[in-house]
Formats: sequence, C-alpha cells, structure tokens
Amino acid sequence: MNEKNILARELRKNSTIQEKRLWNLLKNRQFHNLKFKRQHPIGKYIVDFICKEAKIIVEIDGGQHNEPENIISDTERTKYLEGLGYKVIRFWNNEIYENIDGVIIKLEEGINPHPHL
Repeated sequence: MNEKNILARELRKNSTIQEKRLWNLLKNRQFHNLKFKRQHPIGKYIVDFICKEAKIIVEIDGGQHNEPENIISDTERTKYLEGLGYKVIRFWNNEIYENIDGVIIKLEEGINPHPHL
C-alpha cells in the first residue's frame, strides 16, 4: 500500500464530526443512488468525498481555510481537480451543522445543475 493510501486510511479512521455527519447521508448509495468514497486519493491530493460517476468532489472546510496561504492552495487544488473533469463543491464546517438541508440542495444542484430543463 502506498503512502497516499495509508494516509487516506488514517484520515477515514479520524474523520471529523462534520465528515461523519455528511458521510451518513452519502454512504451506501443513499444520495441519488450514487457511489461516494471518502478520503480518497486523487493525484497529489486526498479529497474528502468523491463520486466518480457524477464527477463530483465534496470538500468540507474548517476555519483554517480562511488563511491566505490556504486560500491559495485550495484554489490550486480546485483548479487541478477541475482540470480532471470534476466539479468541486465546498462547504464550511458550520454549514454541515446549521444548514444540512441547504447542503443537500447544493449537492443535488451539482449532480443536476438544470433540474427544470
């Protein structure tokens, strides 16, 4: 097992409360029958959640992502992942707690950006 896979396994074992809460809604094809994986290596990154069939990556960000150096690295990360054909959807930790319904709506819009067409 390579270093990225070992790190991903450790991240899964030590998931944040927010990651656990969202995972409970995404796992076992509960969300639109889509297969999500968590803490999945892709290129030089490990993403929080990925659905390869819908080409969506979901990231949950804590307050440290407001730091200037993290904003820059998150922007580079997003550009890289989008370059692979993925749509990156980011949520703040507090959104998972305070507006889980809004999170689900935003995810639904991500898999079906034009539901009325």
